[in-house]
Amino acid sequence: MLSKKMLAALNDQLNFELFSAYQYAATAAYFEGLNLGGCAHWMKIQVQEEMTHAQMFYSFIIQTGGRVELEAVAKPANNHKSPIAAFQDTYRHETQVTARIHKLVDLALKESDHATNSFLQWFVTEQVEEEAAADAIVKKLKLIGADTSGLFFLDRELAARTVSAAASGAGAQA
Repeated sequence: MLSKKMLAALNDQLNFELFSAYQYAATAAYFEGLNLGGCAHWMKIQVQEEMTHAQMFYSFIIQTGGRVELEAVAKPANNHKSPIAAFQDTYRHETQVTARIHKLVDLALKESDHATNSFLQWFVTEQVEEEAAADAIVKKLKLIGADTSGLFFLDRELAARTVSAAASGAGAQA
């Protein structure tokens, strides 16, 4: 059974995962407006992943006897100044998610909540991958600089992204 403090923290993260999906949907729309369909596709995959993560938190809360508390989803930012700024924002967002997951792990350890700690370990690993993926795109965009042909090649590369079993939560405790 979850403590009140852990339940509140897990519900907060569930709602943040929903916000993350909303943020990535807004960023996909930004890229659609630039006719960068590959970048938009990459963000749409992020939307799917964040919705899966939210569902994982939802299911865990229910399985452990908690009550899911859904909140209003805040309006996402959609004022990117450039494609690189959009991916830098994405990277910063993922570092924020990582910090939140780490705080949840710290709370689970403090409360000796082994079930929640075990559940969260999947997210710890996932966040390493999430940060690395966003950072790699930022680094490529920095290399590309103002070369629009490089941007179109990267856009085509990002269009090939698929949802991986690990990133979608397959096999994770859900």
